[in-house]
Amino acid sequence: MQVIMVVDDSPVIRKVADRLLRDLGFIVIEAADGNEALNLCSHKMPDAIMVDWDLPTMSGTEFIRELRQLDNASDAKVLYCTSEMMIAEMTRAKRAGASGFLMKPFDRNILATKLSEVGIVPEPQAA
Repeated sequence: MQVIMVVDDSPVIRKVADRLLRDLGFIVIEAADGNEALNLCSHKMPDAIMVDWDLPTMSGTEFIRELRQLDNASDAKVLYCTSEMMIAEMTRAKRAGASGFLMKPFDRNILATKLSEVGIVPEPQAA
């Protein structure tokens, strides 16, 4: 099964994303800030990462820049999450290595579509 990391300082957002992602058939790991996420990624890189634009220890863009410096990060897909259209910040995130964007709030269908757009599709679950 594919692993997706949710990086957000909001426990509510992490819980909602966790539920939706598990329902889609993914394994979910969570991090409350960029430093925690980078530490987890340095040990085992997830297939995809959903990262909030505004984190306590670093911005989402800074996280993406740091992530892309890790040896095993080139294949990880990164969805940059924001609640408003911030073109300048989204452009910086794309240049840092974001694979795509996800607007909050999101639902199961939006999440599945955005993951599919960056090449992350859940594996069929055994019956």
